[in-house]
Amino acid sequence: MRVYEHDAKRLELFIRIVYSFVIGLVLMVYGFIAEICMVIQWLVILILGRRSEGLSNFIKGYLEYFVHVISYVYWMTDNRPGILPKPVEIYEKE
Repeated sequence: MRVYEHDAKRLELFIRIVYSFVIGLVLMVYGFIAEICMVIQWLVILILGRRSEGLSNFIKGYLEYFVHVISYVYWMTDNRPGILPKPVEIYEKE
């Protein structure tokens, strides 16, 4: 887990504008497809009474990507994320 970063790079602030725009486009397209998957998942649960693993994995992938990039987009860190997500934990442990 990362903690508060005091120092920030000025050049990275300008790079972040362009990079965040690209990330935003990827998030928008990925999120739109994930929303369609959620509607289909809702119908699958309604009709079959169970979840589709493929749909769940796609939606989970979107959430992982969002978690992967959000700290950079919101100026919390200067560590630039990759375009592809890294696996992260998005569920609460019981």
